[in-house]
Amino acid sequence: MPSLDRPEGGRPTNKLYYEVHGPAPAQSPRPPLLLVAGLASDSQSWGTVLAPLAAERCVVVFDNRGCGRSAPQDAPISIQAMAEDCIALADHLGIARFDLIGHSMGGMIALDCALRHPERIERLILANSAARASARNDRLFDDWAEALTAGIDPARWFRNFFYWIFTPGFFENRAALDEALRLTLAYPYPQSAAGFRGQVAAMRGFDRRADLRRLSSKTLVLCSEWDMIFPAASATAELAAIPGVSTMVVPGQAHALHVEAPHLFLPPAMDFLAWPRT
Repeated sequence: MPSLDRPEGGRPTNKLYYEVHGPAPAQSPRPPLLLVAGLASDSQSWGTVLAPLAAERCVVVFDNRGCGRSAPQDAPISIQAMAEDCIALADHLGIARFDLIGHSMGGMIALDCALRHPERIERLILANSAARASARNDRLFDDWAEALTAGIDPARWFRNFFYWIFTPGFFENRAALDEALRLTLAYPYPQSAAGFRGQVAAMRGFDRRADLRRLSSKTLVLCSEWDMIFPAASATAELAAIPGVSTMVVPGQAHALHVEAPHLFLPPAMDFLAWPRT
């Protein structure tokens, strides 16, 4: 199990679980790509798009603090710390410059990383994300965290979670819904209530709107028309301040775009990442 030790002060060492897919960086003309997962998600959430992305380049996926096989799940969590984890992981793997895709909370991490380390990030994709945490989302995520801490039935909790991230059409196929729920409940590395609470707390107060004009990475904002977590209209309006930003709103899709509709996520993402380097 590959992991990166991240010691911090006098606290126990944090272990960051990661996987490397595709050709070695030296064997591909394209920069390596790091994928940053969102709230309540880990490296395995990229499974629907991993093979195409890794066909021609090195792709690194990892479990953020507070989830999956990164440990301990109750480690101190902040957006800045998770952004620095991206850089530490790249350093560990000998990667000087790389492309970065972040989904949802992962987009906040990716944005923070690109702002803090502009010399390291070539191209940036912010998928179903935003430049700030809204008061509505803070309360929503707090409610989810309280339910987990109170010991709610996991099946009920995840069904409620699914209502927010998938399209109405997803629920029309009862067999597919039941299978998604079964796989989620059977996942051998579930997120703890403490880990979820830590990630929720890390997002509270996040706001990089004032810094967007100094972002130097080539950036694509990829939104979904029916995203209820980060509505496309507000996200695109906020992120429009990024110099030279490209924006695409995918019609008829919801928050978990790369999971529910990888065939709609991959073409714009891969086209953007394939642009000639300047």
